[in-house]
Amino acid sequence: MIEEYLPSQDNENSRTFITVEPDLAAEFPIYIYWPQDKSRLLYSYSITELLNDCRVPKPLQVCNKGVSFLLQSGLVPPPNTVYENIYILGVGDKAKIEIKNDRVEVDFFHNFPFFNAKRLTPEEMCPNEELILNMLAEATISRCDSSRPSFLFHSAGKDSNTIALALADAGWQDNVTLVTHKSKGKADESELSAAIARKLGFKHQVLNEVDKLGYEHKNEMDLYFRNAPFPCTDNVAVAYPLYACQLPALKQSNIIDGGGNDCHMMTPPSVRSKKYWSITKHSHKANFLRNFVRSESSILPLIRTPAEKCGMSGLSFLDSKSILKDAVNVYDFWCNESSIRSNWDLIDFRTDILTTITAAEVHIRKARNFADSINSNLILPFANPNVAKYFALMPESYIFCRETSKNKLILREILKKRVGIDSDMIGKMEYSYDSKKLVVENLSFFVEEICSCKLWNQKHINYLVARLSANIENSSKLLQPSCAVIYRLFTISAWYNRCHYCN
Repeated sequence: MIEEYLPSQDNENSRTFITVEPDLAAEFPIYIYWPQDKSRLLYSYSITELLNDCRVPKPLQVCNKGVSFLLQSGLVPPPNTVYENIYILGVGDKAKIEIKNDRVEVDFFHNFPFFNAKRLTPEEMCPNEELILNMLAEATISRCDSSRPSFLFHSAGKDSNTIALALADAGWQDNVTLVTHKSKGKADESELSAAIARKLGFKHQVLNEVDKLGYEHKNEMDLYFRNAPFPCTDNVAVAYPLYACQLPALKQSNIIDGGGNDCHMMTPPSVRSKKYWSITKHSHKANFLRNFVRSESSILPLIRTPAEKCGMSGLSFLDSKSILKDAVNVYDFWCNESSIRSNWDLIDFRTDILTTITAAEVHIRKARNFADSINSNLILPFANPNVAKYFALMPESYIFCRETSKNKLILREILKKRVGIDSDMIGKMEYSYDSKKLVVENLSFFVEEICSCKLWNQKHINYLVARLSANIENSSKLLQPSCAVIYRLFTISAWYNRCHYCN
């Protein structure tokens, strides 16, 4: 359903002001259309419903500032998006809508809702494991459309396994299939995932990495980029349409994902992060170097702001301004965001930036994009308001350890006790996709897509891609960062070339 606000005195919504905000952990972000002439405002919990509405003019205009952020940071920080006149309200975001002087005025605010100091003490709260599993099961089952098949994206990690356990306790083994990505080398979780699925009684499906793209893969990618509402630079974003190629039943299904809990379960920094944090607080002040270093330079990560060290990466401003007309240097924005939080506890700082911005618009956005592109129903049980509220109050000692940087302690305990999964022994096995290999094996395809994109200055994009391609073909020490830049440019270019909302 779409809500509309008009500056007409006859409209019942024409009040002094109204405040709009999503649920606590933004299980459902709010998407807003607010044109520059301020003649109206539309908002919806569905981005596809909003963008397909006849009151939103098409093609949408791409925002130069938004593209600048995508190039240099890998995301567009809410409430802004890559589109002119389209906004997002995520975790902690609010919009004050006011009818004033026959125009719709909007002020955007962000207040992080999960400060660690708000937690209860161990004397005030002892976690109830049965309640946690029941809430997760209810948050999942209540959102499942019984007319669709259901799939849980599963790994050896704590999030998806806790959901799997909750569904198993609820007797839902016959209703859900666990699907796992088979990574290369030691990062592969598929065998462990299959063993857990057997133990809990679920069906299991393995999705393989694709290195060399064939016709069917390119066709599926074409459909994805046509229908994805936003560009997404996540390392695994391109893999998702390849999953649909292997498992067509994912289309128009219920897709259950374990994301969405880091905002209320916090993200303590690793020992390495703490070390770089101290350096970055000073080194980012050499920001003038962004105008001189290449995107593949090892210097670039050293001159990022503290906020940018929360999972962001991208091109240098030197390369960005050469390929994008009127490119914006994002340094001032992230420097300001770092300054606003300069006196915060490091865990609050990292969690706010990393989860409400980076995770929301990179990691979770890839899942939202994929679901929207194939008309599937995305379910994020950990982002359910009741679940989020419960974990937000839980004492710190059950959530994370400052000394060891271990997180989600209560989930570790539940899984070890009830399923025999020792997360400490397994270690951190990040969901990885060899995008470097994908670029190397399909370089000409990626280059053609990038160089045909009208967003870029033709002369300079050809020069940049030739330079990066030489690094890749020569297998130089710059191969990895060069592949990362090519991949970034490809995800933006392929989306812009095909997305039916802006074409």
